Amino acid sequence: MIRSRPASLQAMSARARRFALGAGVCLAASLAGCGGGNETELTQELANLTRDAKGRVAPLPQMAPYQPPAYEASDLADPFSEKRIAPANRIESGSSSAGASLAARQKSRPRQPLEAFPIESLKMVGTLTVKNQPNALIRLEQAIYRVKVGDYIGQNMGRITAISLDEVTLRELVQDATGVWAERETSMTLQDTEGSKR
Repeated sequence: MIRSRPASLQAMSARARRFALGAGVCLAASLAGCGGGNETELTQELANLTRDAKGRVAPLPQMAPYQPPAYEASDLADPFSEKRIAPANRIESGSSSAGASLAARQKSRPRQPLEAFPIESLKMVGTLTVKNQPNALIRLEQAIYRVKVGDYIGQNMGRITAISLDEVTLRELVQDATGVWAERETSMTLQDTEGSKR
């Protein structure tokens, strides 16, 4: 049994075929336009536009030769020279010098407890007055020590010369590599309980 299509379906099918055929022709024409003669015209146009376009780089500037400045401080005093230490604080070492006798006296006296520790490990945490004499409270790790003027602290034979409400001043005796003894003044400032300076 053969069924026939309705006339409307046949007409629609013919229209679809014509549409597909037209679309194919358009596609072929557009593809043909992308190649062939148009490509050579485009290449010629680009060649014409870029014919005069040349890169221009400015030449590098001429650099003057480096002239190092003249060193003019050779006749000035050397800031690291041993002669820079104030003569009043210098005590020359030697068999007959005051430095040797002072060092010998320092070594012969009994050591105080805080002389076994570097000055950087000691912290001033307070002051108090005992019999009208100022005393400083020095913390070493978890222990608190009371010191007064004339006591020694630190590993450089530091003798306390003054105590104020927020500072301990001491005079240390140090020896350099050439054997020269010198007294230097240093100080410790009051610190809070967290260890920062006030």
